[in-house]
Amino acid sequence: MKTGLIMEGGAMRGMFTCGVIDVFLEQGIAFDGAAGISAGASLGCNFKSRQIGRPIRYNKKYSKDPRYCGIRSLLKTGDLFGVEFCYHEIPERLDPFDAEAFEKNPMAFYVGATDVETGKAVFHKCSDGGKVDIEWLRASSSMPLVSRPVTIGKYTLLDGGIACPVPFRFMEKKGYDRNIIILTQPKGYRKKQSLPVMRALLRGYPAVAGAMARRHIVYNRQMDQIEEREKLGRAFVLRPPEDLRIGRTEKNPKELERVYQTGRETAGEAADRIRRFLLADTAGERVM
Repeated sequence: MKTGLIMEGGAMRGMFTCGVIDVFLEQGIAFDGAAGISAGASLGCNFKSRQIGRPIRYNKKYSKDPRYCGIRSLLKTGDLFGVEFCYHEIPERLDPFDAEAFEKNPMAFYVGATDVETGKAVFHKCSDGGKVDIEWLRASSSMPLVSRPVTIGKYTLLDGGIACPVPFRFMEKKGYDRNIIILTQPKGYRKKQSLPVMRALLRGYPAVAGAMARRHIVYNRQMDQIEEREKLGRAFVLRPPEDLRIGRTEKNPKELERVYQTGRETAGEAADRIRRFLLADTAGERVM
């Protein structure tokens, strides 16, 4: 049996995930492997580096800094979230990412992004928290239209959530058969079809445009499959109790803290059941 942690994206809804993983770290809840998409990767990587409180701290501190996120950055660089500030200045100097701890932690950590040539998800196993890993984290969070594609080796990449919103099947194929899935939308949420204008704006990337046209179908099918696994006791799902009511680029520290605390409360209430689930002997055993 291999235990896995799977983290959905959702931009600043990811503060919910930050609250959950901080409780896991505080209570010693560990996993054999983890996989994240978009914000689930760029924020969730702090679980492997064991840096409690880091993502909520730097987001609250720098969210209003124009170098962090905003129209100025988009117009100047082509990226809504400033690459130099978010992926270099903060993790290298202002609030250092502990790459050494990341590398020493034996837990496998995978990040998914969308290949712009095929419109399909590709995954990278992060090894040392170094430059290549950081570029994959950036690629996974590079939202279409407001981010430049990221080229890494043979791939040109955009946001992983386009092709694979929640990488639970990827983890299952890797042999992780006892998974905790963190979602950032409440139970019953289903995605609507993207606006035709968005697909039109992506005409330079036809495979991405096609993936965006199918995204709601893929997402909603995944939610059905996750709920079925939950009913059968094959997965333990943590999700907000209600709509988090937070924007993708929320800058208000109080709102970020509110969503973070919602994640902490949700994880704290479920901690004992999660431990029992992770220690259960049979995949079909229900944990109430």
